[in-house]
Amino acid sequence: MFDVLSIGESGFGDEILLGAWLTIKLALASLIFGLFLGLTAAAGKLSNSRLARFAANAYTEIIRGVPEMLVVLVVFFGASTILQKAMGWFGYNAYIEVNAFLAGTWALGLVFGAFASEVLRGGFLAVPLGQIEAGIACGMTGWQVFKRIRLPQMWRFALPGLGNLWMVLLKDTSLISVIALDELLRWSKVAAETTKQPFTFYMVAAFIYLFFAILSDMGRYRLEARASRGIRKA
Repeated sequence: MFDVLSIGESGFGDEILLGAWLTIKLALASLIFGLFLGLTAAAGKLSNSRLARFAANAYTEIIRGVPEMLVVLVVFFGASTILQKAMGWFGYNAYIEVNAFLAGTWALGLVFGAFASEVLRGGFLAVPLGQIEAGIACGMTGWQVFKRIRLPQMWRFALPGLGNLWMVLLKDTSLISVIALDELLRWSKVAAETTKQPFTFYMVAAFIYLFFAILSDMGRYRLEARASRGIRKA
Protein backbone atom coordinates (compact mmCIF):
# COMPACT_ATOMS: atom_id res chain seq x y z
CA MET A 1 0.00 0.00 0.00
CA PHE A 2 2.77 2.44 0.94
CA ASP A 3 4.51 1.89 -2.39
CA VAL A 4 1.53 3.15 -4.41
CA LEU A 5 1.23 6.19 -2.09
CA SER A 6 4.91 7.12 -2.32
CA ILE A 7 6.21 10.33 -3.87
CA GLY A 8 7.83 9.93 -7.27
CA GLU A 9 7.43 7.81 -10.36
CA SER A 10 6.64 4.63 -8.44
CA GLY A 11 3.62 6.02 -6.58
CA PHE A 12 0.72 8.45 -6.78
CA GLY A 13 1.44 10.37 -3.57
CA ASP A 14 2.56 13.55 -5.33
CA GLU A 15 -0.44 13.49 -7.70
CA ILE A 16 -2.82 13.06 -4.75
CA LEU A 17 -1.23 16.04 -2.97
CA LEU A 18 -1.43 18.17 -6.12
CA GLY A 19 -5.08 17.19 -6.48
CA ALA A 20 -5.76 18.14 -2.85
CA TRP A 21 -4.08 21.54 -3.38
CA LEU A 22 -6.13 22.14 -6.52
CA THR A 23 -9.28 21.22 -4.58
CA ILE A 24 -8.51 23.90 -2.00
CA LYS A 25 -7.79 26.52 -4.67
CA LEU A 26 -11.02 25.66 -6.49
CA ALA A 27 -13.06 25.84 -3.28
CA LEU A 28 -11.58 29.21 -2.25
CA ALA A 29 -12.04 30.73 -5.72
CA SER A 30 -15.65 29.50 -5.79
CA LEU A 31 -16.21 30.87 -2.26
CA ILE A 32 -15.08 34.37 -3.25
CA PHE A 33 -17.18 34.36 -6.42
CA GLY A 34 -20.14 32.83 -4.58
CA LEU A 35 -20.02 35.38 -1.75
CA PHE A 36 -20.09 38.20 -4.30
CA LEU A 37 -23.11 36.62 -6.01
CA GLY A 38 -24.78 35.91 -2.67
CA LEU A 39 -24.37 39.48 -1.44
CA THR A 40 -25.63 40.84 -4.75
CA ALA A 41 -28.66 38.52 -4.73
CA ALA A 42 -29.41 39.30 -1.08
CA ALA A 43 -29.28 43.02 -1.83
CA GLY A 44 -31.59 42.45 -4.80
CA LYS A 45 -34.12 40.59 -2.64
CA LEU A 46 -34.14 43.44 -0.13
CA SER A 47 -34.29 46.12 -2.82
CA ASN A 48 -37.27 48.36 -3.42
CA SER A 49 -36.99 47.64 -7.13
CA ARG A 50 -39.39 44.97 -8.39
CA LEU A 51 -37.01 44.13 -11.24
CA ALA A 52 -34.09 43.57 -8.84
CA ARG A 53 -36.24 41.38 -6.57
CA PHE A 54 -37.48 39.37 -9.54
CA ALA A 55 -33.97 38.84 -10.94
CA ALA A 56 -32.56 37.81 -7.54
CA ASN A 57 -35.42 35.43 -6.79
CA ALA A 58 -35.29 33.92 -10.30
CA TYR A 59 -31.54 33.27 -9.96
CA THR A 60 -31.87 31.51 -6.60
CA GLU A 61 -34.94 29.47 -7.58
CA ILE A 62 -33.39 28.24 -10.83
CA ILE A 63 -29.99 27.34 -9.38
CA ARG A 64 -31.38 25.74 -6.21
CA GLY A 65 -33.84 23.72 -8.27
CA VAL A 66 -31.21 22.18 -10.57
CA PRO A 67 -28.75 19.43 -9.50
CA GLU A 68 -25.21 20.70 -8.95
CA MET A 69 -23.81 18.22 -11.46
CA LEU A 70 -26.11 19.61 -14.13
CA VAL A 71 -25.04 23.17 -13.32
CA VAL A 72 -21.40 22.14 -13.81
CA LEU A 73 -22.11 20.53 -17.19
CA VAL A 74 -24.30 23.40 -18.42
CA VAL A 75 -21.70 26.02 -17.46
CA PHE A 76 -18.80 24.06 -18.98
CA PHE A 77 -20.43 23.21 -22.31
CA GLY A 78 -22.69 26.26 -22.44
CA ALA A 79 -19.80 28.68 -22.02
CA SER A 80 -17.93 26.95 -24.84
CA THR A 81 -20.96 27.21 -27.12
CA ILE A 82 -21.50 30.89 -26.34
CA LEU A 83 -17.83 31.71 -26.94
CA GLN A 84 -17.83 29.80 -30.24
CA LYS A 85 -20.91 31.67 -31.46
CA ALA A 86 -19.45 35.01 -30.36
CA MET A 87 -16.11 34.34 -32.07
CA GLY A 88 -17.94 33.08 -35.16
CA TRP A 89 -19.21 36.60 -35.70
CA PHE A 90 -15.57 37.61 -36.21
CA GLY A 91 -14.84 34.74 -38.58
CA TYR A 92 -13.19 32.44 -36.03
CA ASN A 93 -14.79 29.00 -36.35
CA ALA A 94 -12.36 26.73 -34.47
CA TYR A 95 -13.54 24.79 -31.41
CA ILE A 96 -13.16 26.70 -28.14
CA GLU A 97 -13.01 24.88 -24.82
CA VAL A 98 -13.43 26.77 -21.58
CA ASN A 99 -10.74 26.19 -18.96
CA ALA A 100 -12.02 23.51 -16.57
CA PHE A 101 -10.87 25.39 -13.44
CA LEU A 102 -12.63 28.55 -14.57
CA ALA A 103 -15.81 26.66 -15.47
CA GLY A 104 -15.73 24.86 -12.13
CA THR A 105 -15.32 28.15 -10.27
CA TRP A 106 -18.28 29.66 -12.11
CA ALA A 107 -20.50 26.62 -11.56
CA LEU A 108 -19.73 26.11 -7.87
CA GLY A 109 -19.86 29.87 -7.26
CA LEU A 110 -23.32 30.01 -8.82
CA VAL A 111 -24.53 27.23 -6.55
CA PHE A 112 -22.91 28.66 -3.41
CA GLY A 113 -24.22 32.16 -4.15
CA ALA A 114 -27.79 30.95 -4.62
CA PHE A 115 -27.88 29.28 -1.20
CA ALA A 116 -25.79 31.96 0.51
CA SER A 117 -28.17 34.70 -0.63
CA GLU A 118 -30.86 33.44 1.76
CA VAL A 119 -28.37 33.14 4.63
CA LEU A 120 -27.10 36.67 4.01
CA ARG A 121 -30.62 38.06 3.60
CA GLY A 122 -31.54 36.54 6.95
CA GLY A 123 -28.41 38.05 8.48
CA PHE A 124 -29.34 41.51 7.19
CA LEU A 125 -32.89 41.22 8.53
CA ALA A 126 -31.63 40.03 11.92
CA VAL A 127 -29.89 43.35 12.61
CA PRO A 128 -32.17 45.33 14.97
CA LEU A 129 -33.88 48.20 13.17
CA GLY A 130 -33.43 50.44 16.21
CA GLN A 131 -29.64 50.33 15.84
CA ILE A 132 -29.88 51.40 12.21
CA GLU A 133 -32.23 54.27 13.14
CA ALA A 134 -29.84 55.28 15.91
CA GLY A 135 -26.95 55.41 13.45
CA ILE A 136 -28.94 57.62 11.10
CA ALA A 137 -29.98 59.83 14.03
CA CYS A 138 -26.28 60.26 14.91
CA GLY A 139 -25.63 61.69 11.44
CA MET A 140 -24.18 58.60 9.74
CA THR A 141 -24.53 58.26 6.01
CA GLY A 142 -26.12 55.18 4.47
CA TRP A 143 -22.69 53.75 3.68
CA GLN A 144 -21.44 54.37 7.23
CA VAL A 145 -24.51 52.64 8.67
CA PHE A 146 -23.90 49.67 6.40
CA LYS A 147 -20.16 49.48 7.17
CA ARG A 148 -20.28 50.10 10.92
CA ILE A 149 -23.63 48.63 11.99
CA ARG A 150 -25.19 46.35 9.40
CA LEU A 151 -22.18 44.50 7.97
CA PRO A 152 -20.40 43.48 11.23
CA GLN A 153 -23.60 42.15 12.78
CA MET A 154 -24.82 40.56 9.56
CA TRP A 155 -21.63 38.47 9.41
CA ARG A 156 -22.12 37.37 13.01
CA PHE A 157 -25.61 36.11 12.25
CA ALA A 158 -24.67 34.59 8.89
CA LEU A 159 -21.39 32.83 9.81
CA PRO A 160 -22.92 29.54 11.07
CA GLY A 161 -24.97 29.15 7.89
CA LEU A 162 -22.11 30.18 5.64
CA GLY A 163 -19.85 27.71 7.45
CA ASN A 164 -22.25 24.87 6.60
CA LEU A 165 -22.40 26.01 2.97
CA TRP A 166 -18.59 26.06 2.84
CA MET A 167 -18.55 22.43 3.95
CA VAL A 168 -20.95 21.54 1.14
CA LEU A 169 -18.87 23.55 -1.35
CA LEU A 170 -15.69 21.80 -0.27
CA LYS A 171 -17.23 18.40 -1.00
CA ASP A 172 -18.92 19.59 -4.20
CA THR A 173 -15.50 20.26 -5.72
CA SER A 174 -15.45 16.51 -6.42
CA LEU A 175 -18.15 17.09 -9.05
CA ILE A 176 -15.65 19.00 -11.20
CA SER A 177 -13.87 15.72 -11.95
CA VAL A 178 -16.54 15.12 -14.64
CA ILE A 179 -15.04 17.93 -16.75
CA ALA A 180 -11.51 16.48 -16.43
CA LEU A 181 -10.10 18.85 -13.82
CA ASP A 182 -7.32 17.07 -11.94
CA GLU A 183 -8.60 17.69 -8.43
CA LEU A 184 -8.44 15.24 -5.54
CA LEU A 185 -11.19 12.83 -6.55
CA ARG A 186 -10.09 12.63 -10.19
CA TRP A 187 -6.51 11.76 -9.23
CA SER A 188 -7.84 9.21 -6.74
CA LYS A 189 -9.92 7.62 -9.50
CA VAL A 190 -6.96 7.54 -11.90
CA ALA A 191 -4.71 6.02 -9.25
CA ALA A 192 -7.36 3.45 -8.26
CA GLU A 193 -7.88 2.33 -11.85
CA THR A 194 -4.14 2.18 -12.57
CA THR A 195 -3.13 0.22 -9.46
CA LYS A 196 -6.36 -1.79 -9.08
CA GLN A 197 -6.52 -0.65 -5.45
CA PRO A 198 -9.68 1.46 -5.27
CA PHE A 199 -10.20 1.02 -1.53
CA THR A 200 -6.76 2.45 -0.72
CA PHE A 201 -7.04 5.61 -2.78
CA TYR A 202 -10.69 6.35 -2.07
CA MET A 203 -10.03 5.99 1.66
CA VAL A 204 -7.05 8.35 1.36
CA ALA A 205 -9.29 10.86 -0.45
CA ALA A 206 -11.94 10.48 2.27
CA PHE A 207 -9.40 11.19 5.02
CA ILE A 208 -8.11 14.24 3.15
CA TYR A 209 -11.63 15.64 2.78
CA LEU A 210 -12.22 14.93 6.48
CA PHE A 211 -8.99 16.73 7.36
CA PHE A 212 -10.10 19.77 5.35
CA ALA A 213 -13.49 19.68 7.09
CA ILE A 214 -11.91 19.62 10.56
CA LEU A 215 -9.64 22.55 9.70
CA SER A 216 -12.64 24.42 8.28
CA ASP A 217 -14.64 23.89 11.48
CA MET A 218 -11.73 25.16 13.57
CA GLY A 219 -11.52 28.24 11.36
CA ARG A 220 -15.25 28.83 11.60
CA TYR A 221 -15.19 28.66 15.41
CA ARG A 222 -12.42 31.26 15.48
CA LEU A 223 -14.30 33.54 13.10
CA GLU A 224 -17.50 33.23 15.15
CA ALA A 225 -15.59 34.00 18.34
CA ARG A 226 -14.02 37.06 16.72
CA ALA A 227 -17.36 38.29 15.35
CA SER A 228 -18.97 37.89 18.79
CA ARG A 229 -16.38 39.93 20.71
CA GLY A 230 -17.93 42.24 23.26
CA ILE A 231 -21.27 40.46 23.24
CA ARG A 232 -22.42 39.05 26.55
CA LYS A 233 -23.45 35.43 26.35
CA ALA A 234 -26.70 34.39 27.95
